Formats: sequence, structure tokens, C-alpha cells
Amino acid sequence: MTQRPPLAVAARTTSAEEALDAALARIATLDPRLAAFVHVDGDRARIEARRLDARVRHGLPRGPLHGVPIAVKDVIDLAGVPTRGGSLTRADAPAAGRSAAVVERLEAAGAVVVGKTATVEYAFGGWGSNETLGTPLNPWDLATPRVPGGSSNGSGVAVAAGLVPLALGTDTGGSVRLPASFCGVVGLKTTAGLVDKTGVMTLTDALDTVGPLAGRVADAALALAVMAEAGRLLGGSLVPLVEGAVPSLRGRRIGVVGDLGVDLHPGTRRVYEAVLGRLEEAGAHLVEVDLGRSLAEFAAPCGRLLAVEGYLRYARFVEEEPNRLGAPVRRRMLAGKTLPAPALLETLFAREEAKREIAAVFETVDAIISPTTAAPAATLAEHDEDASPAVFTRFANFLDLAAVSLPGGLTDEGLPVGIQINVPGFHEPRALAIAAAIEAAAGGPIACPLAAA
Repeated sequence: MTQRPPLAVAARTTSAEEALDAALARIATLDPRLAAFVHVDGDRARIEARRLDARVRHGLPRGPLHGVPIAVKDVIDLAGVPTRGGSLTRADAPAAGRSAAVVERLEAAGAVVVGKTATVEYAFGGWGSNETLGTPLNPWDLATPRVPGGSSNGSGVAVAAGLVPLALGTDTGGSVRLPASFCGVVGLKTTAGLVDKTGVMTLTDALDTVGPLAGRVADAALALAVMAEAGRLLGGSLVPLVEGAVPSLRGRRIGVVGDLGVDLHPGTRRVYEAVLGRLEEAGAHLVEVDLGRSLAEFAAPCGRLLAVEGYLRYARFVEEEPNRLGAPVRRRMLAGKTLPAPALLETLFAREEAKREIAAVFETVDAIISPTTAAPAATLAEHDEDASPAVFTRFANFLDLAAVSLPGGLTDEGLPVGIQINVPGFHEPRALAIAAAIEAAAGGPIACPLAAA
């Protein structure tokens, strides 16, 4: 398996401008085919990279992300650039007056924003397809177009292909973890309220979160350390993870969901069982957990919340004629138009009850593990747009958990299989520590061969 190098700029093995040159060269070479980016501003990024290098020459301190090229999903504001949200309905959107709060934090830490990445229209879709503006190509199979995962499709592709080492995404029902799973990278779903969403175009305020996609667990931990609101993280320190330490799993109690609710692809099952075996070999205790329903059953009520707020927020575009929305996104939003109020209230009450139930489960286990998706990336030609792949990921959003997806291995066809670690809200360090141990047990970070080319 190809493995990823650490962040070269943060490791002080190259200059900010050299790192930017390499990123821009890869984007120029590969992105015309991959279509991960919707906007690249090399001139702006070069000014910032040169400023950072000048600071080093004058003996000024480096930030934790000094000179690291990053990309930003196009639902997140970047000063001077329109936020178009993957939709023709925002073709005339004005340039953002300032960057989103999370972008400002990353830039203050030394990150260099090279551009904005593609998204599913209004961030509402798990496969990563965009009928109106085009779908990025999953870099793991250049011969047969495959879904990249959504809605943070461009960010997943950009990191997987080695165009940038870090990218921002948003996650409402799996939109960071699904592209992480299908594209074979690390994706962190943060707890609601941990990362400031000012300047972020949300789909559902109650569920939306901002998180990083990265090639290595350590890089995701580094990004989180910069992005998170100070003092809100629980479950351990990020410092050892950022420094590359491999945490011990001895004595950790890992909950294994007994009823997933759907059948797994044979390759996914093989990789998942291999990861469970490595956890036991590392000293973890595997404990079967009963959630009172299958893991997949949490997807439906979460989907209702997405549909209702999606329609309320974007009804003017859903109802306009002629209609500029892609048909699948319009159908999803229309599903929220006619949901009876009692059904919505029932969903909200059930959510609070389920939160109490999951809190009791986490009194007996440190984390809950599952595959991130039931199968590897489907082909664009064969995937079912009306059947969401988020059957395992919506669980974390519905119950306000933190979750990370990382590649656990490859199928016989050479496609990545995502493994998901769920922990209580604000315990991201715990999830990342378990993920780092799984990553190390697999022999290190797994990378798409295109990233190493």
C-alpha cells in the first residue's frame, strides 16, 4: 500500500512557497480531469506563502500550520470569492466580504488557502454527484468513474489525489466521512458547537458541523487543534497525536454494533473484520452493543430533519419554474415540504430520548466502531441516487456524537474501505487516538497511488 508523508512544511523540510508551487503544479496537471476545484487563486496564495517565508527569515515564530496548502469547500466563505454552494441558483452570488471564522483561524495558524473545492448542491447528497455543475472523479479508479462521496466531494478528491494535504468540509449526515470513506482519506465529523460556523452556508443548523479531511490521522488532529474552540475538547490531549505518537489500546472497550441493518459488501466485511482483529491484538476489548435498533435505522429520522430545514431554507429555489436545482436535490428538499408537524415533533422527541440512551451505552464502552459505508465507492453509472449511502454515518449527527472515518484497508479490487469511530460529543481526541492506533496497525496511512505519482 502506498503511504503518505507528513506535512512537509510544518516539519520544516521545505519553504511555504516551495510547498505551494508543488500543490499548484499538481492541481494544474491533475485537476482538469479530477475537477476537485471550482476556484484556484495561485496569485493570492503566493503572496501569502512569500509573506510566511519572509517571517521565517526575520526570525518570527511559525504557526502550527505554517505554509501548509489547504482547500476550502464551496459552502464556506473565502474573502473576495463568491460562495456558490455547488448550485446554478447562486451563479450571481457576490464575493464574500470576509472569510469564515474557521478559515481565519487556519490562516492565522499559517495555512495557505489555494482555492475552493466542489460540493454537492447545497451540501445535500451523500454520493457526491452534482447534476448541474459536474461531479469530481474519484481518483482511486480513473478508468471507471466512481462516486467520490458527498457532499464534500471536491475536498475528498483533492486530499486523496495529493493536490493538497488538508481540506475543509462540512458534515450534516456524513458529508465529511462519506468522501473520506470512498476516497480513502481521514475525515473528522466534529461535535456541533465545537467549530465556529460563522460564514458557513449551512443545510441544517442543528446538525451541521465543520471538519477537516486529511491524509493522516496526525494531520487531522493538527487541523482540529487549530479549528476547535479553546477549552471545549474532552477525552485526552491532541498534542501526542499531532507529534505522531501511537496511543495504546490496551484496556480500551470498543463497542461493536451487533445489528448494522444492511448487508456489507464482501470486501468491506473482510477489511472490517481484519480491523477488529487488529484491535484485539493491540489489547482492546471488543464489546457487542445493542442500540435498541439497527445502526441503519438512525438514518431515516436524521433524513427528515435534513429535508424539512432544507426546504424551509431554500424553498424559493425548490418552487421556482423553470427550476435550476438538480433533480435529486430538489426531490430531497421537497420531501420536507409535506412532513406533518406531529411527525417532526415526534422525531425531535425521539432524538432526545436516543441521546439519553446512547449516553448510557457510552458508560460501558469508550467508542463504537462500524464501517463508514456498507460498500466501497460505486460507479457513477450504477449508483442509486435515491438510496443514500449514509446509513451508518447519520447516526453520529442525529445523536450529537463526534466521529472519524479512516481507511482500514483495500478491497480485492483495490478500493478503500472506511472505518468509523464514534465517541461522545467533544471527545474527538479519543476518537483520533483510536484511529491513530488502527492506522499504525495497518502499517501506516494508506494513500491513493495517484497521490504518490
